[in-house]
Amino acid sequence: MTRRTSNLRPGALALALVIAVVLWALAHGASSIERAYDVPIELLEMSQDLVVTDQTPRDINVRIMGSQAALRNVDPDQLRYAIDVSGSKPGDADFEVDVSNIKLPRGARIVSRSPSRIFIHFEPRGRKAVGIRVDTTGELPEGYVLERVEVQPSHVWLTGARGHVLRLREVVTEPVDLTGLNAREERQVSVLLGAGTVRLEEEEPIKVVLHIAPEPHEELDAAPPAGGTRARQLEES
Repeated sequence: MTRRTSNLRPGALALALVIAVVLWALAHGASSIERAYDVPIELLEMSQDLVVTDQTPRDINVRIMGSQAALRNVDPDQLRYAIDVSGSKPGDADFEVDVSNIKLPRGARIVSRSPSRIFIHFEPRGRKAVGIRVDTTGELPEGYVLERVEVQPSHVWLTGARGHVLRLREVVTEPVDLTGLNAREERQVSVLLGAGTVRLEEEEPIKVVLHIAPEPHEELDAAPPAGGTRARQLEES
């Protein structure tokens, strides 16, 4: 065995090693495997007169089968599941999941998906102008008072699900800290709307002007009553 191996030239050994590595790589890359991905749902052609107030689920889970080489070319950030919702009306709607429109690299295919249907609730869109209330926190230094607060602009336009928008009478700003303030102060603040279906129609800066002044004090020496000085002069005379 040693004599047979010694008769082989180094070049032939290197070539045999390269061929073995290539065959291993081809066999390894050709073997099929599966991976699971969460694919976000996109709503296409949605009417501007509607708002989605509930959607179950927000994404679908798919299992993709293919070679390792094919699955290496699957970019999870590029996966999208699109639903055409043109023609939808206010109320509940459900859509069957058809994964054939998910684009995949060659050699990869979807073998399962969950769920099989998507449920969406649509509501009419509404808009309304509401006032702005400034929320404050902290305490002014002793001897100072907050005389008044100006807000520019005085109101904002809201848009979203009509039922939610019409119930709102005002919006509240993020808290403004009064600690240590002893003079007129200007701040730019944001409006807090939470994670609901209502949003600002236009994202415009909101300026808050705080008018702070020393606390007024009462005079210690009371003024003499009217005619008091004249009366004393008459008594002395």
